[in-house]
Amino acid sequence: MTRTPDQVPQRPADQRRAAEQQRAAEQQRAAEQQRAAEQQRAAEQQRAAEQQRAAEQRPADHQRADARQNHIRLITAATQAFAEKGADAPLEDIARRAGVGIGTLYRHFPTRLDLQAAVFRNQVVSVCGEGDALLETATPEQAFTAWMRSLNAYLVTKRGLSHALIEAVGIESELISSCWVAMRETTDRLLRSGQQAGVIRSDVSATDVMRLVHGVALSTERAPDRADALLSIMLDGLRVRP
Repeated sequence: MTRTPDQVPQRPADQRRAAEQQRAAEQQRAAEQQRAAEQQRAAEQQRAAEQQRAAEQRPADHQRADARQNHIRLITAATQAFAEKGADAPLEDIARRAGVGIGTLYRHFPTRLDLQAAVFRNQVVSVCGEGDALLETATPEQAFTAWMRSLNAYLVTKRGLSHALIEAVGIESELISSCWVAMRETTDRLLRSGQQAGVIRSDVSATDVMRLVHGVALSTERAPDRADALLSIMLDGLRVRP
């Protein structure tokens, strides 16, 4: 009987060559797969590095909208909490008020001091903005009077926070000094406006006025109902008499 080619048994040498060829083919496929995997990992690493560089180069003004909103909400919530419960208000309560997790709070403000400083600086900017707006919307005398009352109210409500910050960073620190300078400069603009209009005495300086308002705020700490009367007396003494 004649055998077909596929029925002819392979010699041992042929079997070895076939096995070696199969192993070589498998090794080649494995090497190609490994190269493909390495190329993919390298591409992913390159994309990640490019994204990281882009994030690092992106200015603060281009932060994601939700991050900016969280920052604003945290400062607003902390402002309310510090006013109600003092500078030691629980951070968990502040995060809850802002509608964020405590982890988000710490990402924006790593320490309590960072949050206190941000609130303090934000409030100084806000109250000084109100003072500058008065120059555009009221007469010089009305603007100066309104600024004195706003400044006194600010000093009263922020006394606990300012004390905590002074104890932590010192009265000569950049934070305290820059905020004091901002309030003094705003006071100076409103004072000079009143002096140039001839309604405020010309022999007082912005520093004098700041000391007077600070004295009223400090002396009425336990008698807040007397603050308005003392401010009226102070303002009466600063007016030019006919």
